[in-house]
Formats: sequence, structure tokens, C-alpha cells
Amino acid sequence: MNRVIYPIVMLLGFVSLAVLFLSATGYKSGSFELGQAFNLLRWSAYAGITSVGLATFYTAWKRPAGIQLLVLFISALAGLTAFYLPYRQQQVAQQVPPIHDITTNIDNPPRFVAVAPLRADAPNPAEYLGGETPELQREFYPDIMSVVYVQFPEDVFEVVVELVEEMGWELVDANLEEGRIEATAETQWFGFKDDVVIRLQPGGAGSTVFDMRSKSRVGRSDIGVNANRIRMFIRALNQKLEVGG
Repeated sequence: MNRVIYPIVMLLGFVSLAVLFLSATGYKSGSFELGQAFNLLRWSAYAGITSVGLATFYTAWKRPAGIQLLVLFISALAGLTAFYLPYRQQQVAQQVPPIHDITTNIDNPPRFVAVAPLRADAPNPAEYLGGETPELQREFYPDIMSVVYVQFPEDVFEVVVELVEEMGWELVDANLEEGRIEATAETQWFGFKDDVVIRLQPGGAGSTVFDMRSKSRVGRSDIGVNANRIRMFIRALNQKLEVGG
């Protein structure tokens, strides 16, 4: 019986981790729909936590030693990873608002122009829909707002384009005359595409009013990704423009 039970207990953790990565790579390659990928993600978490329990029980029951114990330990770690990553994402999702369109200017958000055709088939339209989004953003992300830089718009424009490229985003359009930069960012795990538009407007005494908007193409909640992207970009831009230095 041990010849049957041990391989099952040993393999379950590795299989759960493989399913976890399969859910992401399958969606990224277009092999799975989003719902199918999330189902695989859910089952990998279930299998992962089950593998940890079984490995613990088997170790206490049979008291394996040597290579068998080491393999069980590694398998349990794999299972724990397969469980923890989806679990952590779920925990984060419960702490942030169920919105996916974040902007520094709620009253007059930057508008997608060049990116709009790329979102034609996306579940989330390019337009800023309003509704509960502005109020939820005010409540959860009060720090995200317009920024004024003392530099001229054309100088800020040049630095913004440079920074977009450094971030590894796909530059879709950079229109100096309109003060508009549009790009597409891709998340590392599932490869979700989020679009970004940056607007630079002249302020007083040669200054520049900076506004940014980041919006997911799919999903109701972005798990805080768009807000964090805007924060990260503004911090990096502040450093390049030596704000507060």
C-alpha cells in the first residue's frame, strides 16, 4: 500500500504548483479563457493545501527518512506556494475597492485616443464610466491626485517618454503638441493588459500640470494594480525631475 500512497502524496504538491503556472501561461498564450484560467487557479490552491496536509499526515504516520522525507518536504513547499499565491491575491482583493480605472484627476480624467481602438473588443471600455468609481477612489486612494512641476511641458514630456520606455511599457503614442502620452503595460503573472494615458498641460509661470490614468482591459477589480502603477510612476518621475531633492 505504501508504494501507492507515497507517490500520490509526493506528487500532489508538484502537480498543484504545475497547475498554478499552467493557469497563467495558458491564459497568457490564449489557450484558456479568463474563467478557465481562474478555475485552474482555484483548483491549484485546493490541491496545494491538501498536499501540505497529506504530507504532514504521512510523515507523522510512516516517519519516512532520507530522500523520501526530503522529497515530501519539497513537495509540501510546492503545495504551500500553490496555495499561498492565489490566497494572497484574494486577501488583497478584499482590501481594495472593486474598481479598475484610476486617475489623478477624477473631475477631468485624461482621455484615451490612440489606445481606444486597441480596447475595441475589451470587456472594459475606454471611456471613464464614473458611477461608484470616483467615490471609491476618493475613499481608498486619496493620495492620487494631479501633480504640478516647475519645468516646462516640453521638458517634462521628454522625461515622461523616457520613463515609459524604462518601465518596459509599450509606447502607443507620444503627441507633444497635445501633451499626451499613451502606453500599454502588461502584468507579469497573467499578462493582463492595462492601458495608461498621461496628460501634460501648461500651468502658471511655465509650470506643467501632470495627470495620469491607468485602466485595466478586463476584470472588475484590479487588486490595486493601477493605483500602485500611478504611484510608482510619479515617484520615479519626481526623482528624474529632482522634486524635493
